[in-house]
Amino acid sequence: MELREKLEILADAAKYDASCASSGTEKRDSRDGGLGSTEGMGICHAYAPDGRCISLLKVLLTNACVFDCAYCINRASSNVRRARFSVREIVGLTLDFYRRNYIEGLFLSSGIIRSPDYTMEQIVRVARELRETHGFKGYIHLKTIPDADPALLAEAGRHADRLSINVELPQPASLKTLAPEKDAGRIRVAMAGLRTRIEEAKEARADSAKARIVMNGGPRAAAPRFAPAGQSTQMIVGADASTDATVLDTSTHLYGSYRLKRVYFSAYSPIPDASALLPPVAPPLVREHRLYQADWLLRFYGFTAPEIMAGGENGMLDLEVDPKLAWALKHRWMFPVDINRADKEMLLRVPGLGAKTVERVISSRRVRSFRMADLARLRVSIRKVAPFVTALDHHPRAGLLDRADLRAMLIPKGGMADRAAILPAGLAPRPVQLPLFAHA
Repeated sequence: MELREKLEILADAAKYDASCASSGTEKRDSRDGGLGSTEGMGICHAYAPDGRCISLLKVLLTNACVFDCAYCINRASSNVRRARFSVREIVGLTLDFYRRNYIEGLFLSSGIIRSPDYTMEQIVRVARELRETHGFKGYIHLKTIPDADPALLAEAGRHADRLSINVELPQPASLKTLAPEKDAGRIRVAMAGLRTRIEEAKEARADSAKARIVMNGGPRAAAPRFAPAGQSTQMIVGADASTDATVLDTSTHLYGSYRLKRVYFSAYSPIPDASALLPPVAPPLVREHRLYQADWLLRFYGFTAPEIMAGGENGMLDLEVDPKLAWALKHRWMFPVDINRADKEMLLRVPGLGAKTVERVISSRRVRSFRMADLARLRVSIRKVAPFVTALDHHPRAGLLDRADLRAMLIPKGGMADRAAILPAGLAPRPVQLPLFAHA
């Protein structure tokens, strides 16, 4: 099979794995020798939290697999075209694409071939050859196999920036039913092992930074390197009967127990010849989006999973509005809050105010009082925030927070009249001339 054909098959097969963001690693460049960098710009496939565009070659080593997970398009019983890269081919593609400025790194996963140990050994060989033979200093994310020898996982961490082990499904019982070859307990043991090694390496680097010179005046030995960008995982949403409450509870446990950098969600996609145990249709994609928004509230806004779910019904998030707005509508009695006096924790709960905006508000209000126009200059959605705050020149219209139709007024499809009832008089939307060929 031609290399191009393999790439088409194995790049397409890798699209089902969402856990490939590249952020949080150490900075490296090639000025001291070697090839590649973790800081460059290229074709954008993902954004890091600091706004950098990150491009990764995202492929499987092979889509052949001895496991028969019911929800997986590459399961052993699936009738899909199979392909497999050699280690040399993956290394060559990574280097060639980097030199052409197509990518800044590699995300490598694989189906299980022969055994977990054999597969993990092949994945590690790719990373080792890139780092040691070719001096590649770009970003490497390796999908690790929990059943593999811990020594192989340890070597993977020495070469990779980030490691990930997918928990697959929110509940162990679902995993046992739909993926009997996988064991939730072994997955968590492997994740715990990675956490221990990551924390040990972090502590060693901290100690090394405090004492760069040894007592005899010579250079201090380099601290051990192990997955400096941490570990992540992925859950498939909609393949079993788990509610959003269950998904968020599982995420909270994963963050707390294993210090994960990210929990990714992937909406289940129906596959050919699917098991009768699986739902016949995919969940709405907006469900995945709402879960990501809820995950953001867990990590950066001080919300707990029960608080987030208070805005939904029957254990499911509201699909019409984002989780923070849903929570605020359920807790109207806590609003409006004074933008000039409220503490950070309360400002973070105001719909329309992001974490960075809150930091800027708190910093700026030390020297001046905020007006609504000041919020507008921070690119805040005034329509969304206006019912929930007071400012030097703004108090919500009487009875606005008590209106039964406030929710409908805040949903973007609301008409101009609805928006005018929410916005401060000085910031009401103005009529605009439509382009000649605008659709009605």
